[in-house]
Amino acid sequence: MSRVTKLVVLSISVIVLCYVGLGYVLGKTGDDKTYHSLTVFSEVLQHIQQDYVEEPNLPLVTSGALHGLLESLDPQSSYLSPREYAEFKLKSRNGAKGEAGVTLSKRFGYIVVVAVLPDSPAQKAGLRYGDILEAIAGFTTREMSLGQAQILLAGDPGTAVKVAVVGRGRTEPREVELVRGPAALPPVLSEKPEPDIAYLRFSSLEPGKANEIREKLQQFDKQGIHKLVVDLRDCARGEISEAVATARLFLNSGTITTLRGQTVVRQEFTAEPAKVVWKYPMTVLISGSTAGAAEVLAAGIGGNKRGELIGAHTFGNASEQKLIPLDDGAALVLTVGNYYTAADKSILEEGVAPTVEVRIAREEQGDLGEEEPPRSPSAEQPTPRAVAPEDQVLRKAIELLKGEARKAA
Repeated sequence: MSRVTKLVVLSISVIVLCYVGLGYVLGKTGDDKTYHSLTVFSEVLQHIQQDYVEEPNLPLVTSGALHGLLESLDPQSSYLSPREYAEFKLKSRNGAKGEAGVTLSKRFGYIVVVAVLPDSPAQKAGLRYGDILEAIAGFTTREMSLGQAQILLAGDPGTAVKVAVVGRGRTEPREVELVRGPAALPPVLSEKPEPDIAYLRFSSLEPGKANEIREKLQQFDKQGIHKLVVDLRDCARGEISEAVATARLFLNSGTITTLRGQTVVRQEFTAEPAKVVWKYPMTVLISGSTAGAAEVLAAGIGGNKRGELIGAHTFGNASEQKLIPLDDGAALVLTVGNYYTAADKSILEEGVAPTVEVRIAREEQGDLGEEEPPRSPSAEQPTPRAVAPEDQVLRKAIELLKGEARKAA
């Protein structure tokens, strides 16, 4: 047995003995399941070490087990090995500001694209919601945590990383080179798809967005426009606090969201009538690329029946994570709190359902949908207009708003 292997076995044995001993001292408690799991884990490692066909690399085995343990909790929880955590701290300390402009999660065992920022390297390379990143920088994502993927994609502006992408409805990957760019978040887009209907679209809810949205709403009011469409599709970044502040621009009463967790203080975020700016009819567009803070905003509007949620089910990604450094130089990214809707439903993994579902080809092109046409990795994708004439979801929203106007008349 190698020296490293002996140290690993000894360390694990000490941990198990401490937990078992503590359990004996404290007596039978609700933690018995924990002690039993640790005993089983130690027993499994012992059999691997003694009976496996060849002497195993136990540090690698235990690292893989820890990665799997965290990923079994939820897509956002991750284990970072000492090397991975060191790389994460190095990039953070050196202020690496380059990124691909893509929001990721873990589904189907692989890293998947949730949303892509406009004009980002990811959009220019043709990445879209639902794409699977089969490999990043030559490493398969099959056993890769979300934290590992984010570390590999981050870097200095101008540097490149190669990604193997499996598009929706396709089986073979294509290789794409993403040239990292500066983290640039676009401003709020506003248009008038109809003379009496305003349209807002934003790709993030970063600090300052609520004030930007407030100014747009006040401009619409001054112009005599009193019907609104808020487009949250492809909005998957931002702060929950900014989502709450934005929801308060529309809500006179009701619960926007509630944060709960085993160790976090329960927080209920409610409407504040004094902060309402928009008192007129509105609708909200959502899709599978609506995630995180945008889901909290959508849940607040839909859950309080302030406006219809039109489109498709959101991704299911609203939660709070905590970075926990470990003694050996590794770290955990652990989900410590979930956000809940006004109806007390968890948003994490369950998402927010539309009140008016609109099924379109793009949403149906998931794993079993029609094969999409090939996209050239080098072909730059045009930046879409805020309002596309063929947008079926937007057309439905306009139809509903016009119907409300007729009813009021």
